[in-house]
This record gives sequence, structure tokens and C-alpha cells, in this order.
Amino acid sequence: MSDNTYLANLEQKVARRELKVAVVGLGYVGLPLAVRFAEIGFKVIGVDLDEKKVDSINRGVSYIDDVPTASVAACVKNGTLSATRDPKAFSAVDSISICVPTPLSKFRDPDLAAVISVADAVTPYLKQGQLVVLESTTYPGTTEDVFLPRFKSRGLEPGKDCFLAFSPERVDPGRRDFMMKNTPRVVGGQTPDCQRAAAAVYGSAIDNIVKVSSPRAAEMAKLLENTFRSVNIALVNELAIMCDRLAIDVFEVIQAASSKPFGFMPFFPGPGLGGHCLPIDPLYLSWKMRSLDYRARFIEVADEINRSMPHYVVNKVFQALNTMGKPVQGSKVLVLGVAYKRDVEDVRESPAFDVIKALEKLGAVVTYHDPYVPSLEPEGVPMRSVELDDAALKGCDCALVITDHKKFDYGRIVRLAPLVVDTRNATAAVRGQGRVVTL
Repeated sequence: MSDNTYLANLEQKVARRELKVAVVGLGYVGLPLAVRFAEIGFKVIGVDLDEKKVDSINRGVSYIDDVPTASVAACVKNGTLSATRDPKAFSAVDSISICVPTPLSKFRDPDLAAVISVADAVTPYLKQGQLVVLESTTYPGTTEDVFLPRFKSRGLEPGKDCFLAFSPERVDPGRRDFMMKNTPRVVGGQTPDCQRAAAAVYGSAIDNIVKVSSPRAAEMAKLLENTFRSVNIALVNELAIMCDRLAIDVFEVIQAASSKPFGFMPFFPGPGLGGHCLPIDPLYLSWKMRSLDYRARFIEVADEINRSMPHYVVNKVFQALNTMGKPVQGSKVLVLGVAYKRDVEDVRESPAFDVIKALEKLGAVVTYHDPYVPSLEPEGVPMRSVELDDAALKGCDCALVITDHKKFDYGRIVRLAPLVVDTRNATAAVRGQGRVVTL
């Protein structure tokens, strides 16, 4: 048991639902967290530089599919949720959760500018008894490197008179089975009391808390999760290339291997990695290991394979058109789906961008349809989703399935389009109804 008075006060506020929380960064990670805390009775202030997001929340309107507007409106109405751009809000809260982006720089190195900017903004308002939790995915050591010096500059010692922890987000846009409440949450505190404080706050809103010994362990756990997926996707992407050269259906092979009830987990090839995690997070670990004179070979090879897939897809289109006596130059290619995954509007790091760019460079006339993405700007050139009518399908030279949205009528697509290149095996049930080329 701890005799820390600040910890006891924090836990009492959690138990009485009197905790005041700031959530910094109101995107795909921050907004669901803010709403979840507000729904259980905490008074939540969302902090974001984007005035449109702040105004939307204060009007009770959600801008993220996974967070219903009704939920935001209810929290705003009962006074548990509001938003601001003013960092002075940090002075009035007991807990601060930081959910800002951690992208890669143009040199494919970690870009912690947003995390550092928030840390600088929070520092003047740090006070005794306050908990700070970083959620942004990053390399091991970030929480300590960025926040410990700033705590000390305020005369605060984590674990004694304040609390510091890392708890990585686990958001998967579009899922309905695992949401904020029932997805286990890893928590690593700077000290045992820091861990206890973070576990108390997050455990009040999330069913299962997984405690680890330190922020570094929690940071590494998050990177392992996404590196595991990235490496295995790279494996099946390379398998698809090998199967293509051997004239074997890679999807049939994966299905057969999946019949083994142990020792195998199916992953599926595709046009490349997208989203806010898989194309980026493993490279944070690779970069960190380079600084320690170690080469993360699996990560680097997986990244190389996954980044090559859009060009492999373009080559498949080239070959498929060639068998029909058509050059890529001047051919009309209709891209079906530009979101990075099925049934979401999120286009972050979508392989569709690279595919469209490469096709246009070869002289193809590219249009796209996506029921979730009305407009797109690959290379800064605006495009709008075209109507997926009979004329569009019959009039294209190739329909290219990049994202396997459930809303697509694949039977109709295969029947009407003169050629379909399917990167997701979405047409498996209707493949005999037309001309289809797969990975």
C-alpha cells in the first residue's frame, strides 16, 4: 500500500467521479477517449489547435464515424464534455492524456514535434497531484526523455508529488466488436505509484488494465503489436509475388494453411500498408535501434516489401491491360476504394495514393469511386469520387479494387467492367462472371 497523499486524493476523485481530465488531440484516438471518460461522469475538456474540431464538439457534433454524434451531444448537454484551444485549461485538471500524432519526417525518421509542442504547452501548468499520460505511439524512452526534464523544471518528482505514465492507444477504426471500453489497455508508470494512478484513471473507463513495469515496456509493447502485423503482412505480400511467378493462387494457399488448428495465423496480401500505425510505428523502433548501433533487419525488410506493393499492383494492371491489347497510356482505370481499409473514411497513408500517382505517371486516365471518401488530393491535385453507375464500369478499361468495401456489388462490377484487377480477393465468389486478375 502507498502512503502517498496525492495518489489517495486522485483515487478518491476517480471513485467519486469528480476527476477533471484534459484530452489533448481530438482525432481518431483522443475523441473516443474523451467521450468515454465523459460518459462515466468525469468532467472532460478536449484541447486541440483545430478550431473546427473544437467548435464541432462544443456544438455536440462528432466528425469521426466511430463516435456517434448522439454520444457527443449527450456529454456536451450534461456538462461533462467541452473543448478549447486554450492551454490554460491544463491548470484546472487532475489528469492529462496526450493523444497527438507521431508521423515520420520526410527522411522517414520519427517526428515528435507534436508531442514536444504539447509537452511545452503543458509544462507551465503542471502541478502537484497531477497525472500525465502519453498515448501517442513512439520509440521506447520517449515518455521519460520528453517529460521527466519538464517535470523537474517545475520542481516536481513523478511518483512522489505527481504522476507520469505511458498507455498506448489501441484504436482500430471501423471495428464494432472491440471498442474503447472492452479493449484491454496497457499501462506503464514511471514508478509503482505512477502506475497505480494511471491504472485507477483508465481502469474506471476500460474493463481490463494490463500493468507493465515502466513506460519503456509499454512503449515497446505497442511497437511489438504493430511490428508483428507489419512483418507478417510483408511475408504474405512476398508470398503473393512468389505464387504469381509459380502460377499459384495465393489466397487458395492461405485458406489451405488456415485449416491447421494450431501454429498458424492467417494474414492476407494487399496493395500496401495504410493507416496511422502499421506503415509508421515499426520504423520508430528501427530508428531507435540504429541509434544503439543495431539494425532491425526484419523491420527494414518488411518495410521494403510493403512499400513495393503499390508498384507491384501497377505492374499487374500493366500486364492485364497488355493481354487485352491495350497500353497503360490512355487507358481508363477506375480505382475502387481509396480508404486505407474496408468500410472507413480514413485515407491516412493509403496505398491508393501511390497507385494513382504511378498509374498517372504512366499515362493512364485515373478516376476513383469510394462511398466513404467524396474527395481526394493525391499529389495535391483534387479528385472527386465518380458515380459507380453502369456507364462508369462499362466505360473503363480496368476496374482496380484497392479497398474491399462491403458496399460494393462485386458481382455487378465483374459483369460490367471489361477487366477487374482485384488486390483484396473481394471478387472470389463472383470471379467466374467476368475477366478478373488477382494478386
